[in-house]
Amino acid sequence: MSVNAIRAPRRGTVAIGVAVTVVVFVAGLLWAKWLPYAGKTLKAQRTHHWPAPNILTVGGVRAGDGPTWHAATTFFHAYFLSIWQALVVALLVGASVQVLLPRSWLPRALNRRGVLSSALAGGLAGMPSMMCACCAAPVAVTLRRNGVGRVAAIAYWLGNPLLNPAVLAFLFFVAPWQWTLTRAVVGVVAVLGVAAAVGLVTRDDAPPAAEAVIPQAIGFLRALLRLGLILLPEYAVLVLVVGAFRGWLLAGLPHHGLLIVVLAAVVGTLIVIPTAGEIPILQALALLGVSTGTLGALLITLPVVSAPGVAMVARSFGWKATAATTLAVIAAGLLGATVLSAL
Repeated sequence: MSVNAIRAPRRGTVAIGVAVTVVVFVAGLLWAKWLPYAGKTLKAQRTHHWPAPNILTVGGVRAGDGPTWHAATTFFHAYFLSIWQALVVALLVGASVQVLLPRSWLPRALNRRGVLSSALAGGLAGMPSMMCACCAAPVAVTLRRNGVGRVAAIAYWLGNPLLNPAVLAFLFFVAPWQWTLTRAVVGVVAVLGVAAAVGLVTRDDAPPAAEAVIPQAIGFLRALLRLGLILLPEYAVLVLVVGAFRGWLLAGLPHHGLLIVVLAAVVGTLIVIPTAGEIPILQALALLGVSTGTLGALLITLPVVSAPGVAMVARSFGWKATAATTLAVIAAGLLGATVLSAL
């Protein structure tokens, strides 16, 4: 039997796997992200108003309220209704990438020679999927399993929410222009700078990947179950915890001063919100007279990281890299506070 005859089935199987992955990615994002966001963008352009409620106040929770089961469950319900479609797509895309693509492809595309170029590749890869930090986490975990280095994987994770082009459009139409400019400029600096800094601090590694993988339905289901059974339970628990304590997390924000800006940057990295959930939160805080520095810090830190997101990626990124990422994001929030205050 000739070599070509042996290789033909493998090439055909790989082609099918790649096609299925592309279909899952495009069809899933059309359903969960691209079409809904196109409609929201057009509506925001016409009305210059953002109709979504402030998720931190659902269930009647106010700043300073103590943790309750009611606060936890009402937050969980509102959050889940906002993100379930994107989460389903994230799990399907993650399983597809892990099983159906040749394992050398993604490392070859995202692992560049320099840390900045790797961060740029990962950040650009994250922009089309437009997911929140928690929905992007399963895909980021899959990237690591497929041999993508920490720098590119972290940039992908942060780039999804922070450089989301739809959110930038929403901000442009419904918020002061300074918010959009701050988010765009500091967002780029944060995605590239945080990922590159973590790579330098932790000596970025790219686990060796096999040259090829044969697509299998059983393998896809196994990967899907693994992502769901390992990541989702801890994700759900931490969302409930954040929801329960959100009254305390918001307590004291409507004030001025450097200390409250630093506190806002820290709190923003803990809270989990859906895509564009920062817009009504910031608008409400602005009406309460919160300082520009506080708004700038939350504009950067609210969409990224979060306690549930950290829990999902920590094993794949490593706790040292995850902690460094969190601290660097807090620093990026302080940069956002500085830039917005200057504008």
